[in-house]
Parts: sequence; structure tokens; C-alpha cells
Amino acid sequence: MNGENPPGGTFEMFFTSSRRGARLARRIVVRRLEEWGIPRDSDASQSLALIAGELAANAVNHGHVPGRNFYLRLSVQPPPGRDGSRAPVSARIEVSDTRDERRPVLRDRDDEAECGRGLLLVDALVSKWGVAERGIGKTVWCEYVIAPEVGGSQQVVTGDTGADDAR
Repeated sequence: MNGENPPGGTFEMFFTSSRRGARLARRIVVRRLEEWGIPRDSDASQSLALIAGELAANAVNHGHVPGRNFYLRLSVQPPPGRDGSRAPVSARIEVSDTRDERRPVLRDRDDEAECGRGLLLVDALVSKWGVAERGIGKTVWCEYVIAPEVGGSQQVVTGDTGADDAR
């Protein structure tokens, strides 16, 4: 992370429910993170781009309803720090689609399978994730913790998941 002030902000946008829309969502997440002080070549930016891309692709492939868009919300917030120390920064990505009957399920995949590993990647990168119901459709959300840099070390991503957690 750059600078003394931890990044923070919220970004929300609708995207066309297409491969192009998913790719655009991923690229915009990287750009927004960079504007908030998280460099595009950092572990955090690359991981969050992968997460956003996988969730957006799932919304397109499994949550698509013709004529409906998917919605992405990205927020990066530093938790309150009482002593002025640089506490970990948390990022939350939410992707909403319009199909509530097709909920994501974490499954073990055969090594030979050509697809179906996206949610396994997300699960490995985030601190927790879940699915929340909406009036129409569902929202798949996840939280990613960006550890403060210590002496120039790499950023750390927590690995335990809360797949059953929902807001």
C-alpha cells in the first residue's frame, strides 16, 4: 500500500451479463484499487482482481437472465485504529445476479475438469464468503484482509473461510 493513509472507498456499478461485462468488471476493480492506493502489481490487487473476475464470471455463467445485468460492489475500509497503528485493511466484494435458484456450492473438482475451480480459488484467497438472498436473485460476497506492510514484506492474505456466513 502506498502512503501513510490507508485506502478506503466504495464503488458500485451494473455490468452487462456477458463475458465482456465480467472482464470489464475485473479491470475496473484493478483501476479503482489503484486510485485508492493499492498498486496494480501488488498481491492484494491481483488477488482482488481474480476474486472479482471469478464472481463476475459466475454471475454471467450461472446467474444470467436475458435482459438483466449483474451488479458489483467493491468497498475497501480500514478498521478503526485507536493507537494510530496501521491496522489491516479489509476489502469486500459483492456480486449480485437475478437467479436465486442457482446458488454457488463449494465442491472438490477432479484434476482433469476444465471448469468449476473458480469458487475454490475464491475460497482459498478470502477470509470469509457467503451468499445473501435479495428480493430478486442473490448476492455472493467475500471479504479479503490486506495486512499492513511490515519492513517491506509481502502483503498477507488470511486463508480461513466462513463459507456458511451470510450477512
